Amino acid sequence: MKFKILIPVYNDWQSVSELLNNIDHNISDVDHEISVIIVNDASNHDRKEEDKTFENIHSIKILNMKINQGHARCIATGLKYIYEKEDFDYIIPMDGDGEDRPEEIKDFINQIQNSNSKPIVGKRVKRSEGLFFKICYEFHKLITLTFTGKSIKFGNYTCLPKTTVEKMINEKATWNSFSGSLSKLEKDLFEIPSIRGDRYFGPSKMSFANLLKHSISIISVFKKTVLIRSALFIVIYILLIKNNASILTSVPLVLLLVMIYSISSLALRENMDEFDKSLSNIKNIDTLK
Repeated sequence: MKFKILIPVYNDWQSVSELLNNIDHNISDVDHEISVIIVNDASNHDRKEEDKTFENIHSIKILNMKINQGHARCIATGLKYIYEKEDFDYIIPMDGDGEDRPEEIKDFINQIQNSNSKPIVGKRVKRSEGLFFKICYEFHKLITLTFTGKSIKFGNYTCLPKTTVEKMINEKATWNSFSGSLSKLEKDLFEIPSIRGDRYFGPSKMSFANLLKHSISIISVFKKTVLIRSALFIVIYILLIKNNASILTSVPLVLLLVMIYSISSLALRENMDEFDKSLSNIKNIDTLK
């Protein structure tokens, strides 16, 4: 089988270099063709030229983008490029900083026979961040479940069959949120445990603000369900507090309205026309192997 590992990157070339080394090492006994597609999100730090030999990776390409478009859109562009330009059976999107561990690539591949052609997702069973972030992440999952009815316990690190990739490049939500779009399109996912690794270099880029945006982006994919559940919550809450209304009891309503506004704003990112034209943002393609 032919696998394409899809890696978005912005400036973090030192980590990507280390990741490529570790991928090459960890697939040494894999009897399949594994290639890497890197989407360079218009980095403003130059990639250092390195004379490296990769024995096990079949090929490495870098898609250099003209303008910066963000993590989710780089993955969406990469999915579209691979589907339209490459010969493949599965795509494995993963972060380029080491937090998606290359040791688990074989876990995805080994479970393909058991998955019955379903998308395989890495369910987070352990995270490497601090306590505060872990608490925020659990709260994010709870809010997502409450307002969308979806329990989304995975990120980009997945293994997608070609049939799923075809669905995703024809779904506008993919342009906004990878995991949200996958959850929307595929009702039956095959889960394997995945441990969040440590970054190779520098601090994690998943700050509280980025986690908040990430959470709202996922929720915005299910905006119709969110609006219905929010309306029900508002009606029930008002009935419960009508005799004890105060500034304090109005805080949950204000927060909910802010969330609805944020969701509506992020939902505007779901632009199928931009997604269809995304390959025109590729300035050039470097071939490392």
